Amino acid sequence: MHWQTVVQVGPVPIHVTLCGEGDTVVLLPAGGRAVEDYAHLSQRLARAGYRAVLPQPRGIDGHTGPLAGLTLHDLGADIAAVITAVGGAPVTIVGHAFGNRIARVVATDHPTLVKQVILLAAGGMVPIPPETQHAMRRAFDPRLGREERLAALRRAYFALGNDPTPWEHGWHRAARLAQQAANEVTPVQDWWAAGTVPMLVLQGAEDVGAPPANAQLLAQAYSDRVTVVEILGAGHAMLPEQPERIADEILRYLGKTATLQE
Repeated sequence: MHWQTVVQVGPVPIHVTLCGEGDTVVLLPAGGRAVEDYAHLSQRLARAGYRAVLPQPRGIDGHTGPLAGLTLHDLGADIAAVITAVGGAPVTIVGHAFGNRIARVVATDHPTLVKQVILLAAGGMVPIPPETQHAMRRAFDPRLGREERLAALRRAYFALGNDPTPWEHGWHRAARLAQQAANEVTPVQDWWAAGTVPMLVLQGAEDVGAPPANAQLLAQAYSDRVTVVEILGAGHAMLPEQPERIADEILRYLGKTATLQE
C-alpha cells in the first residue's frame, strides 16, 4: 500500500508519502535532498510489516513554505506536526546527514512523539575537514564540467571506489540553503543528545563529512542508550552506497527493540 497526503503546518503544506502498514518509521533525507532517496528502504520496511512515513522537506519540488529565518526547531516542528497528523506515535525516526539533526531535534522538543532514533551520517560535534568542505562546495559549482563535479561528489560524499552518479542529480538549492542557515543559528547542544531516547548510529567507515569521531562521542556520552554499527564501504552518502546493509541493520534493530518493549 502506497499513498500520499498533505499536512498543513500553519502556512506550510508538507507533502507526505506513506508506504506499508504497521509500526511507524519516519524517514528524513539528507540536506538539500528529497525523500526519494529512501525509495529502497521504505519498500524494505513495508515488506517487513512497518509503515514508512516520508515527509518532503520545505523547498523541494514546489513544496513551499517560508524558508527564511528558520531554526532547526522550526523544521523539527514540521515533522512533529506530520507525526501527530498521521498517527502512530511514539515513532522511530530515521535521519540521514542533515536529517539526523532534525530527528534529534524532534526527540528533544517533542519527547512523547519519539521512541527511538536511527542516525545515518551523524555529524555535528566534530568539525568537517577543510578539504572536505572544499569538495562539497565544488560539487555544487555550476562552472565545473561533469567529470570535475563527479570527482568532487566522490571526494566529499562517497567511499573509495563507489559510484557517485546516484547523487549527481536530485539536489534542491533553495532547501539546502535554508537548511544550512537554520543549522548555523541553532546550537548543537540543543539537539545533540536526542532527548533521552535510544539511538542507533550507522557510521560509514569512510565518512569524511560526519567523521567517525562523532559516533564515538555519542557512544561515550550516552553508553546506556547508544548503539554504533560501522558500515564498511560507505561514506557520507551511505544510502546509495550500501542500501541492503543499511536496511538489514535497521530492521535488525527494530526487531530487537520491539522484543525488548514487549
